[in-house]
Amino acid sequence: MSLVALKILIISVIAGVVGSVLGLGGGTVITPALTLLFGVDIKHAIGASIISVIATSSGSAVAYIKDKITNIRVGMFLEIATTTGAITGAFLGGLINPNYLYVLFGILLLYSAFAMLKKGKDELPQNVPVHPLAKKFKLNGEYYDKALQKNVAYNVDGVPAGFSVMYGAGVISGLLGIGSGSFKVMAMDLCMKLPLKVSSATSNFMMGVTAAASAGVYFLRGDIDPKIAAPVALGVLAGATIGARIMQQLKSKTIRKIFIPFLAYVAIQMIYKGIGGH
Repeated sequence: MSLVALKILIISVIAGVVGSVLGLGGGTVITPALTLLFGVDIKHAIGASIISVIATSSGSAVAYIKDKITNIRVGMFLEIATTTGAITGAFLGGLINPNYLYVLFGILLLYSAFAMLKKGKDELPQNVPVHPLAKKFKLNGEYYDKALQKNVAYNVDGVPAGFSVMYGAGVISGLLGIGSGSFKVMAMDLCMKLPLKVSSATSNFMMGVTAAASAGVYFLRGDIDPKIAAPVALGVLAGATIGARIMQQLKSKTIRKIFIPFLAYVAIQMIYKGIGGH
């Protein structure tokens, strides 16, 4: 293995751990790392990033589903909105100036970071009412929290709001070609009042489905370079498996403290890109 491939592998392990714990997929770390540190062409970086999202999802989803942290019903329900949004985004691609969208979504993410900051002291959502749709679709759930050493039962609220944000997340995925893990976690955490661990695990599960759907397009376009994608996939898969174990031992408050700066960083990047930075 060449030295460059080894460095990519190490960075991919870190990306896998971060993506798995925060529910973001490894792309937030992989794309800038490959382009800035290794001078990889942006198309190949995005192709490798898509592979990294599938690897993160595969590596951590298994552990989260086995431990019943992932809410599969919520994930599949919201996947309808994300997929429809992604198709809409692909159609709108030629009609809308993406710069406006970068700025708009960047501001939305910054607002979310502030909203999450206010929730920072809460370990679990309190007094969440059951939304009628959540009752109808059996979206409420429970899981065993290893950090708190107890069973946590939770209700789901704000189903239409969460569904709408997920649709928007799909639109920006289709339009801007970016993974929208931060939006997925935000929709479940802020709109639907899910515990943060459930939001993160469910986001991981959903992203794999979305990324797998678009990976074929990138592959046919020739944007997936095996020399880059292979070490990325291996590193991210290993990192995601480690990250899934770490996340279960952390308290939600701690995950939120790590998540907020990431959210702010992605928001500022998007606003900067929209205003004209490259």
